[in-house]
Amino acid sequence: MDRTTSKTAPRITRRRLLQGGLLGVGAAFVGDGMIYEPRAAQTVRVRLTTDRLPPGRTLRLVQLTDLHIGSLGSYHRSIAERVRALTPDLLLLTGDYLELRRNLHEVQRFLSLLKGIAPILAVQGNWEYWARLEGENLRRKFAARGVELLINETRPVSVRGIPFNILGLDYPSGSDSLRRLLRQTDPTAFNLLLSHVPAFEHRLLDPAVDLILCGHTHGGQVRLPLLPPLYLPRYSGRFVAGLFHVGPTRTPLYVSRGLGTSILPVRIFCRPEITVVELKGSRLEAQGPRLKP
Repeated sequence: MDRTTSKTAPRITRRRLLQGGLLGVGAAFVGDGMIYEPRAAQTVRVRLTTDRLPPGRTLRLVQLTDLHIGSLGSYHRSIAERVRALTPDLLLLTGDYLELRRNLHEVQRFLSLLKGIAPILAVQGNWEYWARLEGENLRRKFAARGVELLINETRPVSVRGIPFNILGLDYPSGSDSLRRLLRQTDPTAFNLLLSHVPAFEHRLLDPAVDLILCGHTHGGQVRLPLLPPLYLPRYSGRFVAGLFHVGPTRTPLYVSRGLGTSILPVRIFCRPEITVVELKGSRLEAQGPRLKP
């Protein structure tokens, strides 16, 4: 006598399909935010014209910010290679090189990869202060790797024969420090102000300041569609990412999304950024701003 046994396939219900779909989407979302996006740096180009350069002349500035280096890996090496391939005329670093492990040695290794590409000037961020590695100690460590750290001071540099005056505003950017720094603008040069944070006393800005480069915000780091950033650190203000115009003469201020992550190792709809500012010379105008998009 044959005995036939049959097994009934489990019934796939709409609820199970929905649960499986949500799990799949969630896994993809987490994978994108923790694995892909934090290492998928974009090159963002900002093109501005200025009467500080002769007509037809173009200079390329590269800004790196908010690296938050724990240990040097392939991601950081690829960033250095990409910066070298961009052949910048000036390389500008706007703070937060460290993270929780306070691994200054790894930061120095990264800076060594940038050495010789172009003149490098830098300012400090809040993480350098939190790590208690700020000030003269950091200045010496950076200098050994060819990086000049500016602490509420200016430095004149010649960029392919064009005079630049780099103003390094230290963190936190107090009004008194800003006033003292602005007294050192040079009316004969392109005055470029570096500040880790974008929210400071813009009302005090001198018309001689041509451009401001900042970081700090990470672009929000986690950006959900149609919603404001879930979190922005103190001294971000309304400045999330991109180009703004501030102060009495609407000075251009650019906020980079940065290259690392802070607190949580995740980026969602907010990829890291290498910023390339291309300055193009224009004819001197009798009126109007000296620098415009």
